[in-house]
Amino acid sequence: MTIAPKAPRKLSMKQRYEALTRDLDWEPSYVSREEMFPYLEFEGIKIHDWSKWEDPFRLTVDAYAKYQAEKDKRLYAVLDGFAQGQGHLSLTDASYLNAMKLFLQGVAPLEYQAHRNFAYLARHLAGPGPRFAALCQSIDEIRHLQTEVHTLSNYNKYYSGFHNYLEMHDRVWYLSVPKSFFDDALAAGPFEFLIAIGFSFEYLLTNLLFVPFMSGASFNGDLPTMTFGFSAQSDESRHMTLGLEAIKFLLEQDEDNVPIVQAWIDKWFWRGYRVTGLVAQMLDYMLPRKVMSWKEAFELYFEQQMMKGLFEDLAFYGIRPPKHVDDAIAEKEILSHQVYWILYQFSHAASFTTSVPDDEHLEWLSKTYPDTFDRYYRPLWEKEKRNIEAGGRHFVRGLPQLCQTCQIPMGFTEPGDPTTICQRESEYNGEKFQFCSDGCQWIFEREPEKYVQAWLPVHQIYQGNCGGPTVPDVLAWYGIQDGDGGEHQGSRDDKNWKQWHEDADHERLGVEA
Repeated sequence: MTIAPKAPRKLSMKQRYEALTRDLDWEPSYVSREEMFPYLEFEGIKIHDWSKWEDPFRLTVDAYAKYQAEKDKRLYAVLDGFAQGQGHLSLTDASYLNAMKLFLQGVAPLEYQAHRNFAYLARHLAGPGPRFAALCQSIDEIRHLQTEVHTLSNYNKYYSGFHNYLEMHDRVWYLSVPKSFFDDALAAGPFEFLIAIGFSFEYLLTNLLFVPFMSGASFNGDLPTMTFGFSAQSDESRHMTLGLEAIKFLLEQDEDNVPIVQAWIDKWFWRGYRVTGLVAQMLDYMLPRKVMSWKEAFELYFEQQMMKGLFEDLAFYGIRPPKHVDDAIAEKEILSHQVYWILYQFSHAASFTTSVPDDEHLEWLSKTYPDTFDRYYRPLWEKEKRNIEAGGRHFVRGLPQLCQTCQIPMGFTEPGDPTTICQRESEYNGEKFQFCSDGCQWIFEREPEKYVQAWLPVHQIYQGNCGGPTVPDVLAWYGIQDGDGGEHQGSRDDKNWKQWHEDADHERLGVEA
């Protein structure tokens, strides 16, 4: 009698995940672990047991690929329908595209940088669990870049300023703000990078960007941007959870890790917060139809979710809220107005346009910021209205002083005093450096050797490294074309917007006749 062999038992998804991320690991025999993983000790972090890493999602490769492919099918169906149906005509106004230009130039290239460094972590972390998690996130990030570029490329057919975004990211002055954030993270060690991206970029920045801003895209008729935003946000939720797991893993491994992680949280909170200034002004000024103010978004996603959620959890490990967090909370009333005023004054050297808020917009700002707007910022815009009616338009023709750390022009004010510009100064090796805030000065003074090397656009222009000494020379080096920036009314986008709608109206009337 022959007994048939038993069919192999099918593994559960959890068992397959453990086989991929645990059972395929090995101990090196011809090199030491120190030689195999050479970047894990110089930051001072102590890891005693890599097997304690827990990935809360436990995705296998086949499940991950199927899940992402399904999302891509839905996204590209929306993109195709939008393009074929001349969907750009459904946008509320051409000024909305300014926010999309900032997103393409400032955020999309950061996805590629994240892809590169998570691929680096997938090779150089000693534990198989975090290596596999880093591999999945690396693939996520390159997918985000691709879908963002494919989505926004449709607008490049009709409107200016979407071209040459990668070169602009490397060269243009206002894009040095997000670029310097990631350059800082890429130049750190692997554990600091995990905190910089998993905590600051994912928890702080993308929550404030992808959720309220993509809702704003939908509210302004931009269905493709809303679709890719929420498609990416489902990945960002996983990334945030992995970032939190990385923090807890480091804290649980050794108590000596706690002060190191605390210092990184202090630093990367402020670095990420300064980048969110671009998001703040987009929400309050660049969306024709408002969905949520910066103040509301900050209170919901930072004060409630992070301060009352994340940091209460981390208090168990001895982690306190970030240094300078009180300054950030106090600035929620004024941040967006200060950043937009900076961009307004220098939009002649940008690939987007700016304009004075109309009466309806001013009323919305007054109701949203009742304690500060009418007192400090409405008079500024009323004065600029009179300036324009008299035939003028305020552009700053000189070059601003930049903060050595965040690289934003010095337009922020003293804590508690919105009428006085904040300026801090430190000296290192006989040279003086300027800062926009106590937070940026504190970051510099911890690692001055790093930040004295910062590529500051204004300094580079003065040194003759940006195409030439005149504004047209610099704009040509940036890749910005005539008509990309400046005042919105009468801009190339505004003219194209009106022309496309006029043509569509003629076509519709012809069909009806």
